[in-house]
Amino acid sequence: MAFTTWWKGLSARNLNLAIQGFCLVSIFFEGYDQGVMGGVNSAPYYVTEVGIGEPDGTVTDTLHQGGIVSVYYLGCIFGSFAGGWAADRIGRINGLFIGTLFALVGGALQAATQSSDFIIVARVITGIGTGALTGITPVLVSETSTASHRGGYLGYVFIANYLGISVAYWLSFGLAFVNDGYSDVRWRFLLAFQCIPALLLLLGIKMLPDTPRYLASVGKYDEAREVLEHVRGKNDAEVEREFLEIKAVAENSGLSSPIEFLKILVGQSGKPGDNLAQRAWLCLLLQIMASWTGITAVTAYSPVLLSAAGYPELTQNGLAGGLNTVGIVGTIISAQIVDRFGRRKCLMAGSLALFIVNLIAGAVYEASRAQPEKATQYAPAAVAMLFLFNISYAATWGTIAFLIPTEIWSSEMRAQGNGFGITGWAIGVGMTTLVNPIMFDVMENRTYFLFAGLNLLWIPTVFLFYPETAHRSLESIDALFNANSLFNWNMEKHYQAHGNVLAEHGVEEYPEGGAGSDGSSHKGPLSQESEKVTV
Repeated sequence: MAFTTWWKGLSARNLNLAIQGFCLVSIFFEGYDQGVMGGVNSAPYYVTEVGIGEPDGTVTDTLHQGGIVSVYYLGCIFGSFAGGWAADRIGRINGLFIGTLFALVGGALQAATQSSDFIIVARVITGIGTGALTGITPVLVSETSTASHRGGYLGYVFIANYLGISVAYWLSFGLAFVNDGYSDVRWRFLLAFQCIPALLLLLGIKMLPDTPRYLASVGKYDEAREVLEHVRGKNDAEVEREFLEIKAVAENSGLSSPIEFLKILVGQSGKPGDNLAQRAWLCLLLQIMASWTGITAVTAYSPVLLSAAGYPELTQNGLAGGLNTVGIVGTIISAQIVDRFGRRKCLMAGSLALFIVNLIAGAVYEASRAQPEKATQYAPAAVAMLFLFNISYAATWGTIAFLIPTEIWSSEMRAQGNGFGITGWAIGVGMTTLVNPIMFDVMENRTYFLFAGLNLLWIPTVFLFYPETAHRSLESIDALFNANSLFNWNMEKHYQAHGNVLAEHGVEEYPEGGAGSDGSSHKGPLSQESEKVTV
């Protein structure tokens, strides 16, 4: 059996596991690369290699240091759109393969850094790869999942994000003891390690099939049906209806141009009623709101926060590692609730929880500052709030902010459209990472009160403008935006009237060869050995 058709020999369960497994590796790379520079920046030999500080590791040029870190996010923005456009044109799998090449080359170049200019170029290349991987991977998950399990599947995949951040932190923690931290191994190994998941992806991603939605968008309907039947493990009326929806939408679609995103932002793209600009801004703002919940302060700035709580350095490092790791628990919770309760309820409940946690954390730090002699008594409460914050965020915003942008675009430009979400993520993370130290320096613990107020603001924002996408086929979600309204209740009303894709496209639900009124189903290659997927 050929390498690229290896998947045809797998059962539905194993095929779904293979898809999720490679997606896990892809998101692990993104998480690791997001967390690795914290350890690299604390390595004295790196500090002198790129010329940002003293031989003892003291950073004297923080602007230069920040520039090296943040240029990566510029690469991510470019990679998300370029990779997304490629994925919409040549396939999700080919897009991931190209993104992996950039990620692997960029990671190797970072590990071989010889100067500041060298690592800046290397981080841009890595960012391009990461942007492509982060933009395409959730699309691959969404387009191969069932409507009722789409959020849960992506939630499990995003466990790898926190796992990658945790591995980056704990590797940094352990390598800091090599020659008391004064070694090239401390930072070069950290940067080289990211090549391992990239290499795994490069070697194996081509073994997976492309998604039925992509195949249908380029007119390969027979292949789309074949993949859909394999990934579902059955060929019944439900699968037949899903295929007919995919085909009906694909027949009325066209490929987007490489500069489509510029036209979309100003409302000059798409068919009348598509409202692509509305979708783009919802994606951008959702990720920016997620960054301004306070998550980047808790993750990137946690050692400073723990120092303010009165903990010694070794304890700070251990607790900071625990903060990064506990996000895995939150992501597991997310996988259990995001489909059951829906995207909107989870986002609003998450904002409420983060509002309460930020409020309590700010009050605890306020009390500690007012009574410094009791700082050690207040410290456990402050730490508890930080842990609760990470769990609450990972269980809600941490996954859903990446999920919704993969659901609200039509198949022919879903990967490129998801680039708006990745752009919002890059802008939000880059912005908050830059201003968090300034905010905590000027406002100190009162920064928590600012985050609390913002989280309270996000609740009505979600309620008013973000529609529910859970348990709805990707093809039917277009009906929400065809309402020509910014408000959720109007979108819902329009969906109830026009959410039947087949009826809207004038397609008979069960044509000849499909499932009939007696419940009999179309007989295909899997009809005799179908397997229900319970992954």
